[in-house]
Amino acid sequence: MASHRRPKQPSRTRVTVLTTAAAAAVALSANAANAAPSEKLGKDEVKAKVDKLYEQAEQATEKYNGAKERQQKLQKEISTIQDNVARGQEELNKLRDGLGSLATAQYRSGGIDASVQLFLSSDPDDFLDKASTLDQLSSQQVDALKKIQDKQRELAQERAEATEKLKDLSATRTELGNKKKEVQAKLAEAQKLLNTLTAKEKAQLAEEQQRANRSSTERVELGDDAPPASGRAQAAFSAAQTRLGSPYVYGATGPSSFDCSGLTSWAYAQAGVSIPRTSEAQAQIGTRIYSQSDLKVGDLVFFFNDLHHVGLYAGNGQVLHAPRTGTVVRYESMTTIGGPFMFGVRV
Repeated sequence: MASHRRPKQPSRTRVTVLTTAAAAAVALSANAANAAPSEKLGKDEVKAKVDKLYEQAEQATEKYNGAKERQQKLQKEISTIQDNVARGQEELNKLRDGLGSLATAQYRSGGIDASVQLFLSSDPDDFLDKASTLDQLSSQQVDALKKIQDKQRELAQERAEATEKLKDLSATRTELGNKKKEVQAKLAEAQKLLNTLTAKEKAQLAEEQQRANRSSTERVELGDDAPPASGRAQAAFSAAQTRLGSPYVYGATGPSSFDCSGLTSWAYAQAGVSIPRTSEAQAQIGTRIYSQSDLKVGDLVFFFNDLHHVGLYAGNGQVLHAPRTGTVVRYESMTTIGGPFMFGVRV
């Protein structure tokens, strides 16, 4: 006899789960259908955003340069102190070896000065014994003990100074790493934006940049209104001219690639003049010139409120500089830098 079992019904819990899932799927489909597709930025909009990111990267680059310069300075100072400590320790050892056994024992005991111990003694016999001992010290031994004490204090101060500078170095290295990450993040974000363009749009942007680089590496007419600021300024400017077409690379100081302050510091170094590494520090030297009409060839010129960009004045309202990532050392009108001219500095 055939069995006529009733089909097993799904549990209420299972029905609820399936119903909820189905409802969610319908809702997601509806949202997807109604949502507007992500609006693609046009070539010019991407370029504007990328240029802004490159400007932010340059700001971070100058901070990176400053941290790197501080690191190098601290490393030199620490090395000098450590050398001084090593030499001082050798001198201290020689002074110790030169003392008689009595003076050496007194120094190593770590007690207070022997003469002070005598006057503080409450035992007359002990006082007389120590007085007799003190008389046995020659003036040469007393001088040696004093030198040892002075040298010990000096070494303690130098070691303390080295310890503080090592702490500063550690903090500076951390700052250096953070600024490097910040620069790299800005450049990566710019590249991500550029990757949203079509191959044709990328080619158009590249051609525009190459055309700008080619046209602005040609010799500009200086004009009679802008003679060289000085012989060394002219030498620095002439050195920078030999680097026209060199690529911008953050943190670079030449001779084959540069960032903005890397170019100016390199150029003046070729003229025998040492100037600071960063644009902010370069702004603190020389004589400031606030009127563009008073600028002369070779003067440093600074842009943006935070002074994160610097170049060399080239005459006729032109600047010779390393602009930003993706460009080369070139001439450019001061009106198209992207930030306001703040002032010039005559080195």
